[in-house]
Amino acid sequence: MSTAYHPQTDGQSERTIQTLEDMLRACAIDFGKGWVNHLPLVEFSYNNSYHASIKAAPFEALYGRKCRSPIKQRMQAARDRQKSYADLKRKPMKFQVGDKVMLKVSPWKGVVRFGKRGKLNPRYVGPFKVIERVGEVAYKLELPKELSRVHNTFHVSNLKKCHADEPLAVPLDGLNLDDKLHFVEETG
Repeated sequence: MSTAYHPQTDGQSERTIQTLEDMLRACAIDFGKGWVNHLPLVEFSYNNSYHASIKAAPFEALYGRKCRSPIKQRMQAARDRQKSYADLKRKPMKFQVGDKVMLKVSPWKGVVRFGKRGKLNPRYVGPFKVIERVGEVAYKLELPKELSRVHNTFHVSNLKKCHADEPLAVPLDGLNLDDKLHFVEETG
């Protein structure tokens, strides 16, 4: 509130107070125990959040350095740990021109109307022949006319090696795919 001794008429103080009230209200609703118990958490959060008006966090603007917080260090340690787990399973995939690959397709909003639903939908269609390597992680495929609307260059994460010998492991007839390889609901 603006008073005789604090005539803030630009609304900046009021806006800050409103933000703090909203943060306290959210904490009290989510964690319970009354808003007084959450003042330190809200203060820490507000003072270490980026503010566009000063292009920094208030703590950083006041002290000229970032706040050393065990929270950030623990979050980074958790991120690093998860990355190392993912890296153990990650295999760099490379294909040669002429290889047969399967192409990943995905459900569109979980609605599919071609006889199969949900978990019974094919995850991959093909096989298709690799006709060119594009950069480090993309490949151009030879697609049939049923997929003429689809761009024929795909990231390696959307491909997997085909080990089947039959000419079409998962047929395209009966599959209704859009240009992004999402299943689409049939109308009519």
